[in-house]
Amino acid sequence: MQLREILQSRFGFSEFRASQEKVCHAIASGSDALVVMPTGAGKSLCYQLPGLARQGTTLVISPLLALIDDQVSKLAARGLRVEQIHSGRTREAQRSACVRYLQGDLDFLFIAPERLAVPGFPEMLQKRKPALIAIDEAHCISQWGHDFRPEYRRLGERLSGLRPAPVVALTATATGMVQDDIIRQLGITSASRFIQGFRRTNIAIRIHEVSVPDRAEAAYGLLSGEGRLPAIIYATTRKSAEEITSEFKRLAGRKKDRIRAVCYHAGLDAETREQVQQAFLSGECDVIVATVAFGMGIDKPDVRTVIHAGLSGSVEGYYQEIGRAGRDGLPSEAILMHSFADQKTHDFFFERDYPEPSVLKQSLRAFGVASRASPRTLDDAYESTSRIKRDAFDKAVEKLRIHGALTIDHQGLVTPTGTTTWERTYEAQRNHRQKSLQQMLDFVQHPGCRMQYFLKYFGDTDARGACGVCDRCKRGSEGHGRELSGPEKTTAKLILAALSQADGVSAGRLFDRVCELKPRTDRKAYESVLELLGQEGWVAVRKETFTNESNREITYRKIQITPDGETAGETEIEALRISDLGLPESVKSARPLPKKRRRR
Repeated sequence: MQLREILQSRFGFSEFRASQEKVCHAIASGSDALVVMPTGAGKSLCYQLPGLARQGTTLVISPLLALIDDQVSKLAARGLRVEQIHSGRTREAQRSACVRYLQGDLDFLFIAPERLAVPGFPEMLQKRKPALIAIDEAHCISQWGHDFRPEYRRLGERLSGLRPAPVVALTATATGMVQDDIIRQLGITSASRFIQGFRRTNIAIRIHEVSVPDRAEAAYGLLSGEGRLPAIIYATTRKSAEEITSEFKRLAGRKKDRIRAVCYHAGLDAETREQVQQAFLSGECDVIVATVAFGMGIDKPDVRTVIHAGLSGSVEGYYQEIGRAGRDGLPSEAILMHSFADQKTHDFFFERDYPEPSVLKQSLRAFGVASRASPRTLDDAYESTSRIKRDAFDKAVEKLRIHGALTIDHQGLVTPTGTTTWERTYEAQRNHRQKSLQQMLDFVQHPGCRMQYFLKYFGDTDARGACGVCDRCKRGSEGHGRELSGPEKTTAKLILAALSQADGVSAGRLFDRVCELKPRTDRKAYESVLELLGQEGWVAVRKETFTNESNREITYRKIQITPDGETAGETEIEALRISDLGLPESVKSARPLPKKRRRR
């Protein structure tokens, strides 16, 4: 059966989307492939259609149970034979799925990557080798990716026994370095690369500095505007997700237009998460306030707004998350609220998730007497350490395992491998993770088009120019923002004057200097004007660190004037426009999005 026939008879589509057809032809003919397509571009079809064309079982490896459940439900609804095997299913259900696989009674078998580490499971798959192997969210393979998963790293060696089935790796976000790493780790060096454009023409990106306490009310006011629901609000922590949801419920009791909000994060039990997810998908609620645990594989095409109530940890993660807006092609918005406090939060996450190499060395020494003949358990090893908290020890062991310094068998027994290369690879990964946050800060402070920044970051050669809809592109256009007030203009002049007399100064010291000349200057107003000057390219903001008397590393912002700032005069300052979007008293005036068009 031809691909177009399968497309229509099994999936009900008369035409392929952009790039899908050539991808499907290559995979159906037996080629390995790396497919990088934006969220909502139709990646799933790129393995589902070739899998059916190859007339066997397609083995699909996916990192999240919610993602597996969603795909299984959709394929089953189309009348396809599909099963799933993972820890969330009963033993009887898993045994039944294995029997169906061995009998050739499945079109698709979905598994979590950890399943390939279970003794006997790979051997079971080898008894009837799959026709195609699909690896979803393939960026999880790469230690340079934004969502690295250790079990994904081992897929290359674990899949070798299932060849010669072609392998297709799919992801929505991968830089050139991540693409190379995926191909190298999977051993698919001859794979064809299909990289679809990263430009999203219907998403208007706006970034605003908003203090943490103001974000919930700012988001509520914004979403009260016409055409901005349904919406996803991403919070940086579980606690902040719960706090924003509570504030929405409080505000809903006081406002005429009530917005129904629910909370979603990994700390909720599976049943509650499923109920919350279904309430959002069905339209029973307007807003889901979630951590990044929500979103993968969620198919809700009419999300009009994605708000980040805090700075994302990486450009890749942020791009993937805003891609959940406007999958129906209609105008949508992505709003990022941030402040310097977010950098402090991410510094905490970094120190927690990437311990100093000295902590890893001390943890490794705890296993020094272990051997293959007498491995040690984690508990035994921890008892021989000193001055390391248990959480830090467990995190160190995880990193040591990822980088090959330790092996842990299915009984939890740990054995050192003797390798010394782990120090170099861990240091490289740690530095890369630190660089990822700096790249996110660069994105926030970038004076040009938001979408063009993405294109350059991902190596996209799209030459169509600026997006025309983001805050940078709209800056200075009629109806965008307001003129600066008298005090704000004075603050701008004082900032530029102070910087012209100094070769860089901290944001706090600069504020003090402004206050010396203009007492009672409001800190929020100062920060807003400083951000505006950064957007205009008149000042440059860099993250710097120093070590204090307590030997603690302190992070601060260093502000410097640019050549454009040196030449900015009265006329240029008078022409400045500032947006207050995100501040509670002004979000009510936000302009509505165009109304949804009817399809003919």
